[in-house]
Amino acid sequence: MLRDLAAAVIRLALPLALAASATLAHAEPMHGIAMYGIAMYGDPALPPDFVSLPQANPDAPKGGQITMAVNGSFDTLNPFITAGSPAEGVAPLTFETLMARSFDEPFTLYGLLAESVETDDARTYVEFTLREEARFADGSPVTVEDVLWSYETLGTLGHPRYHGAWKKVASAEATGPRTVRFTFNTEDRELPLILGLRPILKKADFDGKDFEATTLDRLTGSGPYVVDRVDPGVQITFRRNPDWWGKDLPINRGQWNFDTIRFDYFANPVAVFESVKSGAITAYREDNLARWASRYDFPAITSGEMVKLEVPHDRPSGIIGFVMNTRRPQFADWRVREAMIEMFNFDFINRTITGGAAPRITSYFSNSPFAMVPGAPAEGRVLELLEPFRADLLPGTIEGYALPASDGTERNRAGLRRALALLEEAGWTIADDGLLKNAAGRPFTFEILLTIGQDEAASIAAIYVEALKDIGVTATVSMLDSAQMKTRTDTFDFDMTYMIRTMSLSPGNEQNLYWSSEAADTEGSRNWMGVKSPAIDAVIGAILSARSQEEAAAAAQALDRLLTAGRYVVPFWYSDRNLIVHRKELKQPERVQLYGDWGYSYLPALWWYEE
Repeated sequence: MLRDLAAAVIRLALPLALAASATLAHAEPMHGIAMYGIAMYGDPALPPDFVSLPQANPDAPKGGQITMAVNGSFDTLNPFITAGSPAEGVAPLTFETLMARSFDEPFTLYGLLAESVETDDARTYVEFTLREEARFADGSPVTVEDVLWSYETLGTLGHPRYHGAWKKVASAEATGPRTVRFTFNTEDRELPLILGLRPILKKADFDGKDFEATTLDRLTGSGPYVVDRVDPGVQITFRRNPDWWGKDLPINRGQWNFDTIRFDYFANPVAVFESVKSGAITAYREDNLARWASRYDFPAITSGEMVKLEVPHDRPSGIIGFVMNTRRPQFADWRVREAMIEMFNFDFINRTITGGAAPRITSYFSNSPFAMVPGAPAEGRVLELLEPFRADLLPGTIEGYALPASDGTERNRAGLRRALALLEEAGWTIADDGLLKNAAGRPFTFEILLTIGQDEAASIAAIYVEALKDIGVTATVSMLDSAQMKTRTDTFDFDMTYMIRTMSLSPGNEQNLYWSSEAADTEGSRNWMGVKSPAIDAVIGAILSARSQEEAAAAAQALDRLLTAGRYVVPFWYSDRNLIVHRKELKQPERVQLYGDWGYSYLPALWWYEE
């Protein structure tokens, strides 16, 4: 598949035009809403009468099945709670939101359950008008009552990822038989979009039931699929709803084409790969470039029954690596965390695991306009945002910080010496028995927590553990099942663990869940490192109140500096393309959306089955 490079450049350049305005010009109902300047005044790129999303094939045939693999297990069909391990696919396939994203634009929403959205220039409120034809899978109408109940329930119960935005809602009210208005108590320009992406649940499903209890009862959504078969912990199958109310909407045209989507669960990646080779798994995402180059030569590939596909993208790298829990005393000192990064021999480990093919993650927003420049000092608006906190910032935040480079050898003696010097400054020295100890004689030990099936992370950890022995640090690796891991990370009961945090081209409220001081004390939040920083809280606020792409980019670059110079994560590498192997009958559009293969938005949403 060839990518239209010129079109890709245009699609990326337009959203990033720093002169574009972030405000809506009129407080009147619109078919969509944009965060920043796709066009002047923040208008969506597509007109009200658009036929389909440009990345979709409106003529894609319906039918066929796709089977995908999941490591681990599941014990609940309610994906909106913290208890249990939810089954794959329930939220994106069976539930809908008032608005829907276009993944060919950095952050634009178009009407889905809602036919229109209205907000003012200051974005002090948002009002949605439901489509009259919107229906749940059982044929009952989606009502304003369902919307208000869903927002309040998700905002106060269940998973905390929904709670932060709800706290910024001063009032929620029905303003008409199909219209609901939310008025805000906080300046946050992303709130209308955040609320537009809340899943709408059927209130009657939970009458007399505990919303936060795990359940294998099927919930009633309004989306393109319904749950068909469930074998707890083993398999879940979704069937396309032939009576889906929204199948002819322009936002959906050419999407959700498979009759059946199935997820098979496996205990380990070896079993997954054997199922891929046999054809039982018909589409699989590979995340290791070395394996991609070396092991995909099995008979189904050579015969053409299965196809290798590389999907480029323009997303930020995000952060992937071993996160250190600063709630633990051994990782509270930044010098210790820097020493842990020094001891991670990136060049050697990258060559060993990926053949050296993967680019290094140099900051949380690598590969995007929101990234800081490694080693360069803060300037302009970025410096202005950081200046009030200068006295409390870690070294390198303003002056410039770059990850330490290894010398390329297996022993990496230069990094070892730098690590020992940092540890000595922090009060850790090597004792006569060869162990690293503090002044009280306590040895430096910690546990690296991994999930069963994270084989690549385990291979990385094995090399890392051996390197740490050279400075007297005793690290152990523990492998847990997915349920145990969820419990441990939800309660922040770990020293170090493998972490992935994805970033978008329009950072917003998710940053609070990832890094805010409030999230550090909220069980179930994504702030695994436990960072509490007034500076981070302030620049997240600047992102949310930004009225232009330029303001947002400056605030994001400031955030990138604070996080990277905080030395909270031992970073790995990222892939600038997605790697997919699939049965030849599974087809995809020629045009690749800006976000590439992101969540469900590309595979399976845009794909179809064709003999």
